[in-house]
Amino acid sequence: MILCCGEALIDMLPRETAAGESAFAPHAGGSVFNTAVALGRLDAPVQFFSGLSSDLFGDILRTQLTASKVDSTPAAISDRPTTLAFVTLTDGHASYAFYDENTAGRMLSANDLPKTAADALFFGGISLVVEPCGAAYEAMMLREATTKLTMIDPNIRPSFITDEAAYRARLTRMMGVADIIKTSDEDLEWIVGDTDAQALLASTGAQVILLTRGGDGVSIVTTNGTYDVAAEKAKVVDTVGAGDTFSAGFMAELHRSGHLTKDGIKQASEADLRAAAAFGAKVAAITVSRAGANPPWASEL
Repeated sequence: MILCCGEALIDMLPRETAAGESAFAPHAGGSVFNTAVALGRLDAPVQFFSGLSSDLFGDILRTQLTASKVDSTPAAISDRPTTLAFVTLTDGHASYAFYDENTAGRMLSANDLPKTAADALFFGGISLVVEPCGAAYEAMMLREATTKLTMIDPNIRPSFITDEAAYRARLTRMMGVADIIKTSDEDLEWIVGDTDAQALLASTGAQVILLTRGGDGVSIVTTNGTYDVAAEKAKVVDTVGAGDTFSAGFMAELHRSGHLTKDGIKQASEADLRAAAAFGAKVAAITVSRAGANPPWASEL
């Protein structure tokens, strides 16, 4: 079982009405939410932990999770509102304006942390930035990392970060116990000031670092060397959810091969890691070929 821990929100995506007016349409989203949905659609066993609202937007999120075969029973339900993210697109690339004060997701605390029998836990997204939920997710990862495989994708959103030093310190602590770190070249430069993934590997003790470079593919960085995997060619509609889907594809393939455990990742060969990254690239290419975060189903592959 894979437990995805992090934000669920409503992406308000730009649309044009029949009358030609600018508008926004609500779609279920959030970085970690997208990863959970993608895992479920790829037939990987997955649960989702977050703070979810009992409001109408929370209903949209829970309906999408259920429809995508994600078990949301670990989630903490409250009557606080759902986080909203208004999205603008420039040449297919998304930027976000977040509305997150006193929401169900943000107000998650350490008292809400579930016990879990999952073999692997995934963390990331904007849920690590703000309090009290950021501290709760950090506590969860530090608690479970000694016996469970943990993976983190910081997925930096600079406009959402108010205390850069505190956030970098949290990421340093969480990456320090992670088995797998997935980061884009831009995100890594923001976190540590350069894109030296080998140095990051040495400083954290991670087994694998996935350094993504958009259309230029991904580098798999391990103590045995660095392996490059090309991106799948695709006609890009937008990039919403691309990295999230890649993470899901990588984990789904490692789960299939029996390597998505604390001990299993140490035994993964170059061929195993290449296959997982190639599968991640394949499913991400499908996601970017259609509007919004709409990961593929296993039947589409």
